[in-house]
Amino acid sequence: MGKAGVGDSTADKKKPLKGEVAVYKFYMIEGNSVTRNKRDCPRCGKGVFMAEHRDRHSCGKCGFTEFTEHSKKATKKR
Repeated sequence: MGKAGVGDSTADKKKPLKGEVAVYKFYMIEGNSVTRNKRDCPRCGKGVFMAEHRDRHSCGKCGFTEFTEHSKKATKKR
């Protein structure tokens, strides 16, 4: 007959979705004004937000990372 796995299509197998980004959490609406809750990436410009980690802010698009003062103090204590 044939080899095992011949004819199996990887196109039929789909990866599970990670989930949708909750964009409504990025902004705060107060009356007629809108403010951003997250930081913008200084390299990519407005519209690209940076992820907030415990010790740093990082951009998912370009990889730019800024470390916070909290992380600098923790490394000095060692």
